[in-house]
Amino acid sequence: MDRRTFLRAGAALGALTAFKTPAALKPTTMKTAYISHAACLRHEMTANHPERPARMQAIEQALQRAGLFSKLAQYEAPLASKAVLARAHTNAYIDWIFSQSPKTGLVQLDADTAMNAHSLEATLRASGAAVKGVDLVMTGQMQVAFCNTRPPGHHAGRASSAGFCIFNHVAVAALHAIAQYGLARVAIADFDVHHGNGTEDIFHDDPRVMLCSSFRHPYYPYSGADSGNDHIINTPLAAGSDGKALRKVVNEQWLPALARFKPQLLIISAGFDAHQEDSMGGLKWLEEDYVWVTEALKAVAKQHAEGRIVSVLEGGYALDALGRSAAAHLNTMITAS
Repeated sequence: MDRRTFLRAGAALGALTAFKTPAALKPTTMKTAYISHAACLRHEMTANHPERPARMQAIEQALQRAGLFSKLAQYEAPLASKAVLARAHTNAYIDWIFSQSPKTGLVQLDADTAMNAHSLEATLRASGAAVKGVDLVMTGQMQVAFCNTRPPGHHAGRASSAGFCIFNHVAVAALHAIAQYGLARVAIADFDVHHGNGTEDIFHDDPRVMLCSSFRHPYYPYSGADSGNDHIINTPLAAGSDGKALRKVVNEQWLPALARFKPQLLIISAGFDAHQEDSMGGLKWLEEDYVWVTEALKAVAKQHAEGRIVSVLEGGYALDALGRSAAAHLNTMITAS
C-alpha cells in the first residue's frame, strides 16, 4: 500500500556495562522492515477512545516528516493463524475471541477492551506483523523490523484480554522464533509505562524467554513489583520518574541480566506513553530517552543476537509525542553504529 493511500485512510478514520550514547553515528543504515496494515485502522472501540486509529496515523506522519520511509522496506502485515496464536494462548481463549467478533456494534471483552466488526482482523494482523518481523530478521532479509499496528498486546495473557489488548503479539512472535527457528533464548524488552503483565503471565515459568519490563508503579495493571524471577526482570518506577530513572534501572538491572542471558533475538514492546506529554502515563521521559534505551538494546542485540531486533508498537496516546518518539526510536534502530 502506498503512503498516500494509507494517510487518506487514517484521516478518514480519524561488554554490556553502563551504557552511554555514542557521540556520533556512522551515516549508514540497517536493512529495516516497516510492517503495517490498513485493517488496523478500522479497529475502534469508541469515537473518543485514547487507543484510536489516529495513533498509527501520527507515527506515519512523523516518519514522513523525518524522511525515514525511503530507508524502509515496507511490508503488509499478514493474518496470524490460529496455530501460531496457540503457542502463546489457549485454544479455548482463541476460539472465544473468534466467537465474540460482532457483525455490527461493539462487544465488550473486559472492562477496558472491546471489539467492533474489524477488531478481529486488526489484532490478527498485529500478531501477524510481529511474526513477519521475526521471519524477516531470522532469515537475514532484514536486520531489524518495526511493526506499526494496533490494538496493542502486552496486557493480553494466556487466556485473557485486558488493557485494550486481545492477543499478545510479542509473545506470539517470541514463541514463533523458538518453534520455527530453534532458538533457545529470546529476550523481550518492554518500556511501555504499564507493566507487561500479559507477557509475564505467558513466560513466568518459561526460562527460554527473558522479559525486562520498566513501568510506573503503583499503576495499572497494579502488578509486577514483586513477581519477577531470574528471567523476569521487573523494574518499577515511581510516578514522575524521568529519563535518569530509566537509565539507572537499565544499566543496573536490565543490561547485566541480558548479558547473562545472551539472547539470540531481541523483541521490543515499544510503548511511548511514558513521555512527559502523555497525560495517561505520569512519567517524564523525552525523545532522547527513547533514543538512549534503543541504543542500549541495539548494543545487546549486536553482541548476542547478530543485531536482530523486532519492535512492536504498544501504548502511546499523546499523538504528537507518540509520533516524535516512535520516529526517534525507529531512526535509532536503522542507523548503523
